[in-house]
Amino acid sequence: MVNMTFNVPNELHNLMKKHSDVKWAEVARKAIWTKARDLELLDKLTSKSTMTMDDVMDLDRMVKKSMLEKHRKILAKRGS
Repeated sequence: MVNMTFNVPNELHNLMKKHSDVKWAEVARKAIWTKARDLELLDKLTSKSTMTMDDVMDLDRMVKKSMLEKHRKILAKRGS
């Protein structure tokens, strides 16, 4: 197994010290595994994609616009 060292902000370190019973190295290891698996899945899902970055940004804008309209309608109904 490889050893890794990384910095955490003082505020986080202070919170961690309050819970010394927690195995923080294990928490970090699990979080890193989760992120690495997510990235691996994303790589597999996008490996055959023909979308360009412009396509992705267009889709992003369409989704956000649709979500905004949906939430505006919900808020308008609540205000009635």
